[in-house]
Amino acid sequence: MQRAILMSCLTTALCGISFQIVAQTAADTFPSKVVTLVVPYAPGGAAEKEARIYAGKLTGFYNQPFVLDLKPGGGTTIATAYVAKSAPDGYTLLAVPSGMAIFPSLYKDLPFDTIKDFAPITQMSRRISVLIVPPSFPAKTFQEYIAYARANPGKVNYGTSGSGDIVHLTGAWMHSATGTKATFVHYKGTGALLPDLISGRITATASGLAVLPLINAGKLRALAVTNENRSKLLPEVPTIAEQGIPGFDSVVWQGYSAPAATPAPVVNKLNEGFVRVARSPDVVAALEADGAVMVGNTPAQFRQIIISETARWKKLIQETGIELDQ
Repeated sequence: MQRAILMSCLTTALCGISFQIVAQTAADTFPSKVVTLVVPYAPGGAAEKEARIYAGKLTGFYNQPFVLDLKPGGGTTIATAYVAKSAPDGYTLLAVPSGMAIFPSLYKDLPFDTIKDFAPITQMSRRISVLIVPPSFPAKTFQEYIAYARANPGKVNYGTSGSGDIVHLTGAWMHSATGTKATFVHYKGTGALLPDLISGRITATASGLAVLPLINAGKLRALAVTNENRSKLLPEVPTIAEQGIPGFDSVVWQGYSAPAATPAPVVNKLNEGFVRVARSPDVVAALEADGAVMVGNTPAQFRQIIISETARWKKLIQETGIELDQ
């Protein structure tokens, strides 16, 4: 009996060592083929632009192609589910949207677990976001926007980049907190809704500062910053928290994750590359011009952010009663 136990322990130990060797060998040769960054949005938005910058830099660092695969729809859940079911080898990665922290509180039958089914790599950026309207809309301030929504229930057509995503929840939180009602119009990304916003077919949305040239050109009007702090790119635009909703802080961010069970050495090697990108002066300059702040943290730190953000949104959704059909 003791001999059998001893042999079992030795076999288990050897298996563990063998797995570690295989995993490390895989990391040593990684990547040896194309790596796909799955982006959960349609072309034309800040998320795609950001991912394309990263793909170009990573291609140069690793001497292997990093390419984008755009899979919009389902409030970003289609792309997320696709990566969750992909081979855990590091060759299919998710451009993790802020909505990752929202999914568990809104969807009852998700085909994936936002924590257990992913191996976080790093959070790359946090973005300043602004509430914007077309110049034809009568409101010139956030207070006037809310007054209009209160006087015209349901007549504010608020565009989102997908039902249940961060843009949707930002608007739902804003209207719930002010006791006003909007009609939410769901698109497959910011790039898809901007033409309708500029033309006045829809009334408002929240967007990153990739739209700053449109604001400066007078084609869009910024009413408020959705983050807790003002942007140095639009210092005259006050935050929503300053304008009547204390504690309002809705942050758009982008990170990267691999499917769960991706070997830790591969995840760590990917982290090294992404962090190197996040520290690149040209990338920092390009994204700061769009209102982004580069992060580039560890896998453990990114996992904790997802966990804490999930808890924060769960509390908020329970308190406000926000639902997908709003």
